[in-house]
Amino acid sequence: MRAKLLIACIFAASYWAAPAAAADPATVKIGCVAPLTGPQAHLGKDIENGARLAVDAINATQPRLGGQPVQFVLQVEDDAADPKTATVVAQKLVDEGVKGVVGHLNSGASIPASRIYADNDIPQISPASTAVAYTHQGFKTTYRVMANDSQQGQALGRYATKIGKRVAVIDDRTAYGQGLIDEVVKGVAAAGGEVVGREYTTDKSTDFTAILTSLKSKKPDVVVFGGMDPQAAPMIRQLRTLGMKTAFMGGDGMQSAEFLKLAGPAGEGAIGSSPGLPLAKMPGGADFSKRFNARFGKVQIYAPFAHDAAVVMIQAMLRADSTEPEKYLPELAKTRIDGVIGPIAFDDKGDLKDGPVTLYQVKKGHWEPVETVGGQAAK
Repeated sequence: MRAKLLIACIFAASYWAAPAAAADPATVKIGCVAPLTGPQAHLGKDIENGARLAVDAINATQPRLGGQPVQFVLQVEDDAADPKTATVVAQKLVDEGVKGVVGHLNSGASIPASRIYADNDIPQISPASTAVAYTHQGFKTTYRVMANDSQQGQALGRYATKIGKRVAVIDDRTAYGQGLIDEVVKGVAAAGGEVVGREYTTDKSTDFTAILTSLKSKKPDVVVFGGMDPQAAPMIRQLRTLGMKTAFMGGDGMQSAEFLKLAGPAGEGAIGSSPGLPLAKMPGGADFSKRFNARFGKVQIYAPFAHDAAVVMIQAMLRADSTEPEKYLPELAKTRIDGVIGPIAFDDKGDLKDGPVTLYQVKKGHWEPVETVGGQAAK
């Protein structure tokens, strides 16, 4: 009996003394929000894929926090480019315990969602929202990794006056479109041009004949549109159908591969701006393109920015050795890294410091860089 008891004790001791099996990585949720349905879904998917490429690469390094293995998981949500849906999705992410958010695409979605994130101390880094108002609300949780519309709109307005002094403008009444055109108007005035007409549409419209006919009578040298590619493409087609030889310009919302496909031959000569350097000139652009193209196909616009937004957020967590926002948010604010897009650092509002803006023109069915201003333009 004593022998059996001794054997049992030895077995028990050896069991409890055995090395513990490797712990499964703890899951850290990061939200990613963009339009994944509707006419802007190709741009939203671009954001998701860029962020996913970053998260998967970081997970492959077997990251640890607090000495324990962790795995970052991208929780992707569709805001349909709609402000009301954006707030519903934002609250869902907060309720489900995300530690940060990469998104949204549209300024009109980011701005209302940002209040919900701020109220719950959840950091948000947008890879695409350019409206000045987005980072000027006084929220300590709100960041972006591209130049804002003050920089972009001024560049568009000044460039428009190089083509001709008579400039007409159209915006889609969204926070992005209206904000961009407000800045274009300032840029035109600063360069000595004249805004001869301003018209309005929506981000759901497809027929622009009436407003284009109105502008045609004003004989503009240039028409500048503030909105997205699903509207920009039919707009330029209808402009050409009306016999208008006017130059056509727009912001990053139209400077996409999808615009080229939708506009067809009518898009030839169009000029679009986009925050950031051309992909081929981004410091990490060549490697990023190779990895992204192999897995997802062609970059639309925002994938490199979404990639870097995810990297910035996760690196801040790793430096702070914590996923808790109150601990890693100070590290996020102090970010100084070289991303795919170039140097990334933030000012006190959460804007990217010294963000460049590049102007492109459609030549033989391709977007070709024309001029870069700000940032590393002169380097």
